[in-house]
Amino acid sequence: MKFNTKTIHGGQKPDPAYGAVMPPIYQTSTYVQTTPGGHKGFAYSRSHNPTRQALENAFASLENGAFGLAFGSGMAAIDAVMKILKPGDEVICTNDLYGGTYRLFTKIFEGFGIKFHFVDMQKASNIEGFINEQTKLIWVETPTNPMLNIIDIVAIAKIAKQHIVLLAVDNTFATPYLQQPLDLGADIVMHSATKYLGGHSDLVMGALIVKDKALADQLYFIQNASGAICGPQDAFLALRGIKTLHVRMQRHCENGKAVAEFLNTHPKVEKVYWPGFENHPNHDIAKAQMSGFGGMVSFVAKGNNYDEAIKFVENLKVFTLAESLGGVESLCGHPASMTHASIPKEEREKIGVVDSLIRLSVGIEDEADLIKDLSQALG
Repeated sequence: MKFNTKTIHGGQKPDPAYGAVMPPIYQTSTYVQTTPGGHKGFAYSRSHNPTRQALENAFASLENGAFGLAFGSGMAAIDAVMKILKPGDEVICTNDLYGGTYRLFTKIFEGFGIKFHFVDMQKASNIEGFINEQTKLIWVETPTNPMLNIIDIVAIAKIAKQHIVLLAVDNTFATPYLQQPLDLGADIVMHSATKYLGGHSDLVMGALIVKDKALADQLYFIQNASGAICGPQDAFLALRGIKTLHVRMQRHCENGKAVAEFLNTHPKVEKVYWPGFENHPNHDIAKAQMSGFGGMVSFVAKGNNYDEAIKFVENLKVFTLAESLGGVESLCGHPASMTHASIPKEEREKIGVVDSLIRLSVGIEDEADLIKDLSQALG
């Protein structure tokens, strides 16, 4: 089944009760049992829910995985992966990392005795010097948030397998439409489904997808035991959003390219970060492992002035100044004061998150309106 068909039919079947084409919202906490333990596969909705199960099947199908899990947020999904580990274990992470992930690792799991190494993975061999007997997990974002750095998943996966280390890839920015990490050698794929998978800024959700049953069983146990599940209403909304993922991503990519090219020639813009440029670091790797370059664009205005950056985001009319990304509407963020504020300034600036960096989530509006809005705000 081709990807565009999978978004609509992958892992799905009509509801057995009445043949509903869309899985119904099973807004229930518990289910009738004919005898203790005698039920139709569902006993309590923290453990299993038919609407959530339909969504988890869809997640697995999109990423060419065998098992999908849906959580109450992207952070809850990452938290579940971290709970596979134990005190003394070590994790090698991308140094250009979403601020919430950095906060979870450093403020919570470091306190439980897990050690994290934040490494520039743009050259895969950089991780070799950090691997030892305690290394149990490599955590990758690609493209990264917000610098849009590209990491070679195949090369990292080869190193991980040599050392019998799990590889997890946060695929939120690329989506399975553009990149499928399990096929490139990853063990776990994570999504903040709040973003492109949901696509309409109306839910908060996380996803994990794996191929290995033993790993899936570990994660299912953690999901049930910890209870950080999504509700059936959000599962329904995510299922609806997934059905248009392919057509939305086509427009996100088209508009992202147009915006990146406009900014790249603007006299007030110092630097544009977008993997589609031939001079973007690891552009060739992006071409090899992705089918397009997505709708995320970051840039720095000339002068690197904090006040001018704030003035710019406040003056936008079509782009909305807001947290998050991946919705049909175009969003704008100031990472240093928003998504990455939890990372110390010195650490932020080492990876390029300077005070004037702006991150754009380019939506599916008319291209001309988006460029006109950016032009007036820069002016």
